[in-house]
Amino acid sequence: MAVSSGEGKSAGQHDPVRQAARERAGEQGLLFDEQPTALPQGIGYRGPTACAAAGITYRQLDYWARTELVLPTIRAAQGSGSQRLYSFRDILVLKVVKRLLDTGVSLQQIRTAVRHLRDRGVNDLAQITLMSDGVSVYECTSADEVIDLLQGGQGVFGIALGRVWREVEGSLAELPGERAEPAPDAEGDHPADELARRRKARRTG
Repeated sequence: MAVSSGEGKSAGQHDPVRQAARERAGEQGLLFDEQPTALPQGIGYRGPTACAAAGITYRQLDYWARTELVLPTIRAAQGSGSQRLYSFRDILVLKVVKRLLDTGVSLQQIRTAVRHLRDRGVNDLAQITLMSDGVSVYECTSADEVIDLLQGGQGVFGIALGRVWREVEGSLAELPGERAEPAPDAEGDHPADELARRRKARRTG
């Protein structure tokens, strides 16, 4: 995934073209610098909830999971009747993928962007603005980089991940989530295991 170089930011900082690009970025909400709330821990969301929050169809969700574009990181579907469980971060990426597709970005470029986002830390995600000219996807981590790209091309659009974060957060506040169960080999005891031990102790004691 390409990253804007940011060269020449100080030169022409106040020229009319750059000022117009800054105003355009502000109108589009691309200079998002608020710190979003902490990522929900230990909460998973089923497929229908993920679809509602990301604004996609279940067919898209299923296809992206089967082609490994966006996989559920909490729990994958295993056998008949099992439910995928998506994390908050997964749903954030789903919503970004939908927006990139809607603007005509190729699936190959989207896969590259998703891999890149998957490697980033959770805290870093909220500070990223993805820019695209419909062909390539660029990562910007500062207002200057966003403005440079807008200044250089009329066809460039952007997605501020911090703003998408807030949108997903607002949607999920009204949708059902569930406590993610620990993996079988996870350290520590599950409350149900402790209860089972006590019952067994009473029967054998």
